[in-house]
This record gives sequence, structure tokens and C-alpha cells, in this order.
Amino acid sequence: MGQDHNHQHHHHEHTHGLTNYSRAFTIGLILNIGFVFIEAIYGFLAHSVALLADAGHNLSDVLGLVLAWVATILSQRKPSHRYTYGWRRSSILAALLNAIFLLIAVGAISWEAIGRFIHPKPVAGGIIIAVAAVGIVINTITALMFLSGRKTDLNIRAAFLHMAADALVSVGVVLAGIVIVFTGWLWLDPTMSLIISGVIIVGTWELLRDSFNLAIDAVPAGIEPLAVLTYLRERPGVSQVHDLHIWAMSTTETALTAHLVMPDGHPGDAFLSQTCHEIHDHFGIEHTTLQIETGDPNHPCVLEPDHVI
Repeated sequence: MGQDHNHQHHHHEHTHGLTNYSRAFTIGLILNIGFVFIEAIYGFLAHSVALLADAGHNLSDVLGLVLAWVATILSQRKPSHRYTYGWRRSSILAALLNAIFLLIAVGAISWEAIGRFIHPKPVAGGIIIAVAAVGIVINTITALMFLSGRKTDLNIRAAFLHMAADALVSVGVVLAGIVIVFTGWLWLDPTMSLIISGVIIVGTWELLRDSFNLAIDAVPAGIEPLAVLTYLRERPGVSQVHDLHIWAMSTTETALTAHLVMPDGHPGDAFLSQTCHEIHDHFGIEHTTLQIETGDPNHPCVLEPDHVI
């Protein structure tokens, strides 16, 4: 059985983007660390579980930003003999851990809010309004710095969702503070905390699902495996395609491997190069590895059955 391998990379310039996001992470961390202290102090002074809950959530965001930043840097490390794909996968793990951090924060917020329903405490609505208003500004500024990368990088999307959710949460806290000032409804403070929890869960579920799928080597969202298979089957000289695998090397880069059965023999490097380029252009797959086989029945490929990996 004749065999040949060809793999092709489509490199993109990440230096400028990494520099921009490093600036965004730095500014975001400084703003959010400062705000966590402010919110925690005034939440304690105002006896506001909503502020304390949001401070805890913002603290998880600080950890999330650190995690996302470190993963962004690690994903740029060059491959080595031990880490043949480099550290690209760290960005997937960071996105998954960020989703888990958010859900843990939700549990803490909800638990404290339920306790406040049972044992209500007076809150200072004016302080709640002022502190949460600062949070709207800080979280909005930070979210906007990650806006451009949210559609192409799951790790950056995690950072964006953290900040965007916080901005929305702060709006809710301001509204709760205003109502408390005019009505004295203490139950509204823990109620808003539970609403905050619901918002976080809704915003986090998709991130958790996508990052988990990438972590277990599922085909990335946005790529239709059948379309890729059909494209390869329709290439000139290809009679069969098997052992097709598509997975994420990182939150921004996708890899593909496949065996092409070509009875007429090796098609030449030009065929392989063109195929790799078109796979990149049509499906956004950066790292393609193709193996050519002639389909010799005396030497069948052991990986041909679909259930064999």
C-alpha cells in the first residue's frame, strides 16, 4: 500500500493582537482589583448582600482574567520535542476553568442570598447605587477592550462574558438600590442577587459547553464535518476518505487529519498544497495532515472502519 503524508500550517501574525490583549488584560486587572476592594468594603458597611455577592463575583473575574491572560501568553509558546503542539491547548483549559469559576461564584451568591431572605438586614441604598454605578463604568470599559476578539477566540470570549455580565449585574444592583431607597423593601436586595445568579448561569452555559467540547476534542462549532468530508471525497482522484478527525489545538486554531484513498497513486505535492489551502479558506482549518493510500486490498488500512480510532 503506497503511503505519503503531507501537512501544512497557515500561520497568522499574533504579535500585534497579543500586545493589544496584554494591554487590555493589564488595564482590566487593575480596574477590577481596585473595584473588588471598594465593593467589598462598602458592601460590608452598607450590609448589602448584593454588593458583597457582586464583589465575590468580581473576584472570580479577576482570577478569570489572570487565567485567560496566562493562557493567551502560553498559547504563543513554540512547539518543543515534548510539547509538539506547543501550549496552545492551555487556552481551552482556561476557558473551561473560567466557566467553572463563574458557576462556583453563582453557588456562593445564591447561598448568601437565601440566607438574607431568612435573616434580612437593613441596607444603605445610597451606597449601593454609588458603588454599583462605578461598577457599570469599569466593567463596560473592560468588556469593550475584549469586544473585537469574542467571536474568534473562546478564551477572549470568556473574558468578555465575565465583564459584560458584570456590567449588566451592576445595572441591576443600581436599580435595586434605587427601589430600596424609596420603598425600604429589604427583600429586593437578595432577590436581585438571585437574578444576578440567573444572568450568570445563562451567560456561562454556552461557554461551559463549548470549552468542554473543545477539551474532549469535539469538532469546533462552526465547522460541519460532513461538509469537510464531502469536499475531500470530491477531490480529483479520491475514491474514498476515512479516519477523518477534526479538533481544536487551541481556542483559535483547528487541526485535521484524514486518509485519502487514491488508486492512481500519489497525486503530487501541488495537489496536497492546494487541498490544504482550500481547506483553510473554506473551513478555517489551519493545520491539515493528509495520508495518501492506494487502496491495495492486500494491505488494508487498519483505521478504515469508522468505529476504529
